[in-house]
This record gives sequence, C-alpha cells and structure tokens, in this order.
Amino acid sequence: MSDELNFAHTILQGRHWREVPDSEVLAASEQLLGEWMSGEVRMERPKLYDHYALLLLALTRQNRELTERVAALEARLSLTGSDAPEPKLMPETEQPAD
Repeated sequence: MSDELNFAHTILQGRHWREVPDSEVLAASEQLLGEWMSGEVRMERPKLYDHYALLLLALTRQNRELTERVAALEARLSLTGSDAPEPKLMPETEQPAD
C-alpha cells in the first residue's frame, strides 16, 4: 500500500461527487494542497480528469455564482441610484454577526 494520498478519493470519502458540496471540496482541496506544498503529505501524480476536475468544477461553479451575484448587485445599484441602501454581499445565512 502506498503512503501517497489520492486527491479525489480523500475529498470524496467514498461518496459520489455530486453528494459533496462545493464548499467542502474547496476547503478540503485547500487543506490537501497546502499540506502537499509544505511536504506534510504526498499525493499520487494526478490525471486531470479523475483528480483535479473535482476542484476545478467547484471553482467554476463558485465563480459563476459570484459573477451572477456581482452582476445583479451592479444592475440593482444602477437602477436605484446613489440613495439606495448598501446591498448585502452575502446571503442572509452567511451574514457576519455584529
């Protein structure tokens, strides 16, 4: 048995890729890549289609969502003018506590 981690299998933990939320993929990817860069863990040499595609898909989805949110905010600001209240940049469930 190899002491090298399989990037995708480590993140998925036996689940189907559609069952793992993008936020979990991003957090696990950041941790694994940071540990790999610092030499704490070793990973198998990946092939894009079966390892990093998981991370790229999560990043692509997040980028699309953020782009749509920015466009909606810009449209709302251009319609309401400068007297409008400042828009919330995060969904209600993610607002930081005051």
